[in-house]
Amino acid sequence: MADFARRQAVGLAVLAVVVAGSLLAGPDHLFAVARNLADRPVVFGALLVGVYLVRPLFAWPTTLVAILAGYAYGPVWGFPVALAGTTASALLPFLAARYVGAGSGTRTGRGSGLVSRLGDSGERFFDATGDLRGMVASRLAPAPSDPVSAAAGLSGVSPGAFVAGTALGEVPWTAAAVLAGSSLDHLSTAGLTAINWELLAAGGAVAVALLAGPAYRAVSARR
Repeated sequence: MADFARRQAVGLAVLAVVVAGSLLAGPDHLFAVARNLADRPVVFGALLVGVYLVRPLFAWPTTLVAILAGYAYGPVWGFPVALAGTTASALLPFLAARYVGAGSGTRTGRGSGLVSRLGDSGERFFDATGDLRGMVASRLAPAPSDPVSAAAGLSGVSPGAFVAGTALGEVPWTAAAVLAGSSLDHLSTAGLTAINWELLAAGGAVAVALLAGPAYRAVSARR
């Protein structure tokens, strides 16, 4: 029990760091550095790796970093680089949430408290959908990346299903952001609209379609 409380305290501390980072560290300086390194692919690649590693701490959207990849590498090379980086970056909050929720429920052994309630809700969702389908639908839905990753970690989603579902579900968002970045003549945070409402609606519609079958079976089982 003491170990679980310690894990929850660590989780709250990390959350506080993320909130502070998102308020204090805007992406403007990052974009200025990226402009200067865009003609040096190897150095720019090292910058992208670093940005993907710290991105969850600053709550920067994954599409912002994908725009950088598209700006420097174009759509052909930028897309696989951005998709790999987005998937790897999502693992950080996922693994952190698994650590916080470890040793406490049925799939992950949860006890009581907020972490337990969040984990139990997510667990019911993934039990109904399956880990892979649930992850793909969660990524296609227009929801922030890191809360989805944390919820999956608390819910005991397997790492393999998490990685595969994230990679599949992030394809449309990553492609749109990379294409937006590759079309920019001047890299700036002003007016970046990689994701339009049509893509949001389409992603949401596909997510609903993926969840329709499990939802129907869940409702039928209760009758």
